[in-house]
Amino acid sequence: MKIEILGVGCPKCKQLTANTEAALKELNICAEIQKVTDIGKIIEYGVMMTPALAIDGTVVSAGKVLTKDEIKKILAK
Repeated sequence: MKIEILGVGCPKCKQLTANTEAALKELNICAEIQKVTDIGKIIEYGVMMTPALAIDGTVVSAGKVLTKDEIKKILAK
């Protein structure tokens, strides 16, 4: 599983990263987390508002900081 945090490194992006790491740890899922900070690549995903969360190349959230529990629900699908 490949997880990408799309954003330029703002506090909201950092919070989304922390929430994602916590959700993965609680679910005992081993996944690669990659931060995408290049505006061009973020736009290629069709994301206009950051932070955004992409799982295996598919954007599952954009423009908000998901909570740990929201991320756990997405990962459990």
